[in-house]
Amino acid sequence: MTHKQMFLGGLTGLAGILLCAASSSFLAAQESNAAVYAAMKGNPKLRLVQTNFAGDVVSIIDPATNKVVGEIKGIEMAHGISVAKDNSQIYIAQEFTKSVLVVDGKTLQVTKRIALSGDPNLIQLTPDGKTMYVSINLRWDVVSNFPQLQADPSGGVDVVDTASLQKIKTIPIPGGIHDLYLTPDGKYVVAGANRNQVPACKCGVSAPTNLGYVIDTKTNEIAWTWTMSPAASPMAISKKPDGSTDKIYAQNGGDNGFRVIDFDTRVVSSFVKLPDIAPALQNRGGSHGIGITSDQKTLLIDSGRNSAVYAYSLPDLKLIGSTPLSGKGANWLVITPDDRTVYVANPETNNVSVVDIATMKETAVIPVGFAPSRNTMWVAP
Repeated sequence: MTHKQMFLGGLTGLAGILLCAASSSFLAAQESNAAVYAAMKGNPKLRLVQTNFAGDVVSIIDPATNKVVGEIKGIEMAHGISVAKDNSQIYIAQEFTKSVLVVDGKTLQVTKRIALSGDPNLIQLTPDGKTMYVSINLRWDVVSNFPQLQADPSGGVDVVDTASLQKIKTIPIPGGIHDLYLTPDGKYVVAGANRNQVPACKCGVSAPTNLGYVIDTKTNEIAWTWTMSPAASPMAISKKPDGSTDKIYAQNGGDNGFRVIDFDTRVVSSFVKLPDIAPALQNRGGSHGIGITSDQKTLLIDSGRNSAVYAYSLPDLKLIGSTPLSGKGANWLVITPDDRTVYVANPETNNVSVVDIATMKETAVIPVGFAPSRNTMWVAP
């Protein structure tokens, strides 16, 4: 912010005012997030909201009893899920309608459909709750070269204004986006493209894939990319003591492990492989759920192949615990605000495993709908 003494003095004063304002804005966002997060801890209305991709209901679980206490009905092919900052609304990505469904938190009824540019996967909100980002994957419905299915030339990130509940922009990205996340300070969207695009023109040219994208939320433009093969699928993002972004922990889709991307240097680590188990005990798939405790000390990652959850210490990535799961196909996980429990969706057995983080023991298994997928924490209004 950025010749004489009066001009320089005035410029210095203006720079100080602007810097102070920017710092205050950032701190306000951080304090707002901290307040929301603190309100969740020990709240008797705390709930786990679990989508069921192959069913037509979204399950609502009370973590105090580990029982389903409610359902959002009539929602097929529910994928990503998020909630409003004031918990008044639940946002659910529905693939076959190419929309985000807005659910009233009190009535659990759909009140609006937000039309999108393509098939939605994950949903993330900025720290102030004013903007929603939705990952748009490729839609494999071009049948002009049947029996080979081809992708419609779509994909990227849709930007939604939460006040008007309208899409205001699409950030096109070749290859489509499956997973996206906001950095802890809300300054960037981190997105992973994970499918090859076969254009309807039959020209035989594939769009760039195996890339990770970092999008500036001020400009909604791509700031930088990184290469990772297989491409980044579920990810977790750690933060520094000042709240800025530290590292991206990116799972490798079908591979059974993850890589680490340093946000400042953009260096991608070598592959960190999860423990092997006997082939006779292995399931299909790889690792597809990852999260970091709020104290930034533990990375939790599941393995559909091993039907297990693993705990690694941060930042040294030492394996400090693991537990086998009763369910199969571990697909997604969410950590409670008090860092005591992790819930893991098991789509092959239609249930959710409850794991105590301190002991790394499975303490309960909750039956839900068909093929449970994404999940999030929510405080019922």
